[in-house]
Amino acid sequence: MNLERLVAVSGRPGIFRMAANRPNGLILEELDSKKRMFASGRVHQFTPLESISIYTDDEQDTVDLKQVFRNMFSQLETLALPTSKATPQDLRSYFLEILPNHDTERVLISDIKKIIKWFSFLNDRGIIDLEPDPVVEEPTEEENTEA
Repeated sequence: MNLERLVAVSGRPGIFRMAANRPNGLILEELDSKKRMFASGRVHQFTPLESISIYTDDEQDTVDLKQVFRNMFSQLETLALPTSKATPQDLRSYFLEILPNHDTERVLISDIKKIIKWFSFLNDRGIIDLEPDPVVEEPTEEENTEA
C-alpha cells in the first residue's frame, strides 16, 4: 500500500493523487476519472496521507495511518466496518478493536469518522492491501567507492 502521493484536500470530498506541485497550489488527479484539476494553496489545505499518525498511549506515542489501514483491512471479514454516521460509542468501540492502545483523549470521534471514510474510499478502489512496501536499499560504502 503506497500512500505517498495521496492527499486529502480541505473543502473537497475524497482523496486525490498529487499529479504535480506548483508554487501556488497542487495539480490533483481524481482516483476514479483520472481528471486533473488545480487546487490553490490560498483556498485549500493539503494533508498528505503518508504524514498522518494516530496518537497512542504507549512509548511509541503514534502509529502511522498506513498501519491503522492495515489493521482495518486485516479485520474486515471479522469486524464490520461502521458507517461514518454511526453513534460515537460505536465508532469508539470499533476503533478500540482496531487500535486498542489509541489515546482516547486525543483521538477524537471526528478523526475516527475521517479515517473510516478514507479507508472506505481507498478500499473501494483497491488501494488498500496488506503487502509490505518495497524496501529501498541504500548503497553500501563499497558500492559507492566502486562507482
